[in-house]
Order: sequence, then C-alpha cells, then structure tokens
Amino acid sequence: MRSFKAARGLLLGLALIPMQVAETRADTGWLRAGGEQAWTHRAAGGVRGMTVGPIESLRHPGRGYGSEAYGRALDEAVAMGATWVSLTPFGRVGNLRSTQISLDFEAPFEENRRNILEGIHMAHQRGLNVLLVPHLWTESHEWRAEIDPGSDEGWATWSESYERFLLTWAEVAREGSAEMLSVGVELRSWVTTPRAASFFPILAKVRGVYPGLLTYSANWDDVDETLILQAIDVIGLNAFYPLADEPSVPLHVLLQGGERVAARLERLATTERKPIVLTEIGYKTVASPAVKPWIWPEDMEEVVLSQQDQAEATFALVRPLLDKPWFSGFFVWRLYADPDDVSQEPEFGFSPRGKLAERVVRDAFAAIWAADGPAFLSTPIGRHKAESAGLFFTAPHAPRR
Repeated sequence: MRSFKAARGLLLGLALIPMQVAETRADTGWLRAGGEQAWTHRAAGGVRGMTVGPIESLRHPGRGYGSEAYGRALDEAVAMGATWVSLTPFGRVGNLRSTQISLDFEAPFEENRRNILEGIHMAHQRGLNVLLVPHLWTESHEWRAEIDPGSDEGWATWSESYERFLLTWAEVAREGSAEMLSVGVELRSWVTTPRAASFFPILAKVRGVYPGLLTYSANWDDVDETLILQAIDVIGLNAFYPLADEPSVPLHVLLQGGERVAARLERLATTERKPIVLTEIGYKTVASPAVKPWIWPEDMEEVVLSQQDQAEATFALVRPLLDKPWFSGFFVWRLYADPDDVSQEPEFGFSPRGKLAERVVRDAFAAIWAADGPAFLSTPIGRHKAESAGLFFTAPHAPRR
C-alpha cells in the first residue's frame, strides 16, 4: 500500500483539476433507458462520495452546513479524493404513529434552507457534486422504517405531509442545482407494501419540480422488495451489510461476504436494469464490526476498539464492487459539518476520519472503476487519472494487537 502521505499528495493534486459537474437540467429518461450500465456512459466518473452530516445540537451554533467549519469538512473530503458529497437535512416526526412532519430541525426551516443552499454552493465551488437526502428524525428514537399511522385515513394524512416535506426539499435541490435527490430513506412500511401506490403520485410531482437524478435510500435488507425502483433513475441503498456470521474471522472470509453482496446486487441491477449507488456505507471502529453493522454506536456495550477490523470490513464490502459496470459508487458514512466536533459520535463510531479506514477510502477513491467507463477516461480528467494510476486498491495492513 502506498504511504498515507503519498496518497494524500496525489489526491490533493487530482483535486486541483476542475471536476465535471453532472448535467441535471436535461431529461433523465436516457439514464433510465440505458439499463444497468447507463452510468458508465455518462462520462462523469463513478460516485466517490462522503456523507457530511449536520451538527445535531443547538449547543454548537455556527458549525453546521454553510459554515466555515463545514468548509473544512468539504476540504477534507476533496483531499480524500471525493467527487460527491451527501447532505442530509432532517424533518422531525414525533413517533411511529405520527401523521405530520415538521420541517424545523434544531433551527427554523428557513434558516436550515439557507444553510443547505449555501452548503450546496460551497460544495460546487470545490468541484463536488451533491446528493441531497431529506431525512426523517423520530423523536421517540424508533426506526423510521416502522412508521405506521394505523389506518387508511392516517396513511392518507401521512402521505400528504410527506409530499409537502419532499417537494419542499426538491425545490431546494432545484434552486441549488444539486445533482441528485433521494426521495426517501428506509421507508420500508410504505414502499415495500401495497401502500407504495400512494408514493407514485408524489414522485410524479417531484419530477415536475426537480430536473435532476432521483434515487431512493432503501435499507440493505429490503431493497429487493422495494416497489418504487422503476420510478427512480438510480437504485440507492444504505449498505450496512453483515459480512460474517461470527466474530474474529480472517479477511478472506469477509471478502467472501463482500462477494455475496456483490452477487446479490448484480441480480438486482440486472433485473431492474438500473445502476446502483450505495447511499450509505460504514462500519464502526470496533472489533468484528461486520457481524451486526447496523447497531448504533450509542446502543453498544463492552466495546473493544479496532481500527484494523473497521478497515478490513470496509475493504471487503467495496473491493468486489469496483469492477462492476452497474455499480455507480458509494457514500461513506460519515464526516460531520464540523470535522473537529467529536461530540457528534463516540470515538468507536462509523467515521473513518484519521483511522485506517480512511486509508482504505482514499485508495478506493484513487483507483479506476468500471463505472468510470471509457467515455470518462477519454476526458482530460479521466486521462489524468489513468496516467496517474500506478494505483492499486489493496487490503489494509497494520499489526494486530
């Protein structure tokens, strides 16, 4: 593996070259018609993405989206080799029975709207494309995938409220010229059931407001049952896949798990004839994080720190995907809008920042992918990447304690 310093120097050099920004004003029907390899024909390269999370506390003013601190987070993403960032504005839901979504989250909506628009602008200034992901925060700390208003009338009211929520952020995405919009996050109880029929009119209205690419952030274990995939452009999913059934397995076993994930996703891409983007990937900085990666850090007990295990799990998930033309890329979960604010997550959380997993992410971003395609590699940026690519995406190495 190249040294961290050498990789940083190379990627900083690449970052100085102006990025091609994906065209979002034109009709996206060509992408839907292009099938699972459509992404490779876009001449924009694969999605090398970092999620930049909001500062989830009013006690940290001036550090969220659009701030000077957020600018440092973007600079770090660029230095890692990112070409995209994902921004996640939240709406607030009381509990799983709620039928209303508040647009206010930690600050009044108009303030959040201004900050998101500035955040998109700042990303574009740095040559980064933007995925906007309107997200739901449940005050009861229950999983949004289990939302159930409880009756036909309740679901109708919920659908109307969600439509207002999504169209509001679609208008922000249009105004800011964000390149891609996620129309939902882990809405299992809605879009994997017959109630998904009520989602299609909402998507039609979104198309009337926002001209860019649409995705949907399914959960990894229900994306195959998601009924709205034909109405979006790129299949998205939050890929917290388990790669092993038991702890302390060697890397080759994790890689076998990654190969199984790749095979499953290839079947989905081929069936739906659409490219796939992983809208979130991440493993915690703990021993054997690939066994139950969906457990939130704050819910863990008896934690054993392990940067090596985090790095190996990240490598094992991503490595089998990079040579697949249907695989358009991934977003790492996550940096924060103030990269130095360590209060947002325990040290054993998902962020790869300053850890061995960051080296894995940098190497993955630096490699040439099938999704880059010959059209991208024939551009000045692509040729520069190809000419610079004495690059190999290899397993992370560090002595085990």
